[in-house]
Amino acid sequence: MWKKLLLAVVTLSFWSTTNAEETHKTAYDFSFIAIDGRPLPLINYKGKVILIVNTASRCGFTPQYSDLQNVWEKYKDKGFVVLGVPSNDFGGQEPGTEEEIKTFCEINYNINFPMTSKVTVKGRNAHPLYKWAGERFGFAGKPKWNFHKYLISADGILVDWFSTPTSPSSPKISLAIEQELTRVNRSDS
Repeated sequence: MWKKLLLAVVTLSFWSTTNAEETHKTAYDFSFIAIDGRPLPLINYKGKVILIVNTASRCGFTPQYSDLQNVWEKYKDKGFVVLGVPSNDFGGQEPGTEEEIKTFCEINYNINFPMTSKVTVKGRNAHPLYKWAGERFGFAGKPKWNFHKYLISADGILVDWFSTPTSPSSPKISLAIEQELTRVNRSDS
């Protein structure tokens, strides 16, 4: 009986410690590989508001690339970053190599915001940032399709998520970005 009680206490203690560590994580604890193969730690964007979007080149929502580029251009000088995260998880709609994805985005949408290499964004093999975001927002906040969006504050905290059909240029997303940028500018004053 004592052995079972001790095992339960040790297990609970480990679980509590692990959960406490997870609770204190920020987006800056995660890293990607850039689409050109270089390391892309999110700490590089510390102090900036980030919109992370899982993308695909052969999706009905692919035209959102234009809106993402427009939002990036509108706010980038105010401390904002769009980060495109190509993924082939939904309908096999991102089958290309990183070079093919990069070329497609540049030629068809004139994309110049940062992009990562292709990653998994759902399930057991999801990129750690997507697992973390899924734990924070629960089932409803996990990507169900391409062009799911996460908004991250300038201090690395997940602020909100936006489903696939929500356009990056929608008033809902614009307002959320502007509120976060206002918070950053107030704290800089």
